[in-house]
Amino acid sequence: LTLITGNAPGNDMRFYWERIEASRNFANKIWNASRFIMMNIEKADIKDVKLSDLTLADKWIMSKMNELVKDVTENMEKYELGIAADKLYNFIWEEFCDWYIEMVKPRLYSDDNNTKEAALYTLKTVLVTSLKLLHPYMPFITEEIFCTLHPEAETIMLSDWPVYKEEWNFPAEEAAIEHCKDLVKGVRNVRTEMDVPPSRKAKLFIVSEDEALRATFDANKEVYVNLAFTNEIVVQADKAGISDNAVSVVIPGAVVYLPLEDLVDFEKEKERLVKEKEKLEKELARSRGMLSNERFLSNAKPEKVQEEKDKLAKYEQMMAQVMERLAQFGC
Repeated sequence: LTLITGNAPGNDMRFYWERIEASRNFANKIWNASRFIMMNIEKADIKDVKLSDLTLADKWIMSKMNELVKDVTENMEKYELGIAADKLYNFIWEEFCDWYIEMVKPRLYSDDNNTKEAALYTLKTVLVTSLKLLHPYMPFITEEIFCTLHPEAETIMLSDWPVYKEEWNFPAEEAAIEHCKDLVKGVRNVRTEMDVPPSRKAKLFIVSEDEALRATFDANKEVYVNLAFTNEIVVQADKAGISDNAVSVVIPGAVVYLPLEDLVDFEKEKERLVKEKEKLEKELARSRGMLSNERFLSNAKPEKVQEEKDKLAKYEQMMAQVMERLAQFGC
């Protein structure tokens, strides 16, 4: 897998152990995802699930998988083996494992959820299809998992190659879930920037004038609870009832607001920011002093001068962020 990805035909490539380790980690990701699915698959009967039973998230991943089947097949027919493998890697790791599996966990863990069968049907369908597409690149792990899922099958090599199905094409559902992903990414970025621990849950206000978009967000509240570290979600058409100090996240078609008091302990955060400001003031004074010193500029190597200029730019950017945060606290 390592040798066939990340390179164009005819080019030499440098060998890195880190790339081998990345492929090993990918194999571990597939193995763990498969174990998770097999542990849960006994909880429900998935034989009678119909397309109409699938939820928005189910249709989204089925549609993405359907596109993948079409693209990978076309790439392989053109001998674009590296491109096909890259698409498989990204789909399995990101879309399937990091997004879809995390989305469906609340449904699988809830005893009274009536969409559990649809979730398990989707998980198994996407996994088996992905294994078949991946088999030419990773024959051993795909054979092992496939034959465990299908003990009646002699080998994955005698199973049918996946084909594109028009009935598995769900463009509207794809667009809706992409909006949901934008929301989760935006909230995660804000929390990371503000150094908010995952254990601290924040209320989410989702404001959109688009009625259809509001309905999409409303229908997928359970996704945000799990992925955006929230305990309550309010979807509304305007900003009524949202405090002025709420942190905002702009996404296509909507704005997400998180009350500042839910994210941080005001006094502790103010104290931390003041200390950070004092520390940066000293670094800025030192850096500016060096860059205004003629002896340093004339005697130091050019790369050393440039390094100091880069440090100054970084400190100035950090100071601007600290001052912006302090302004939010009225300081």
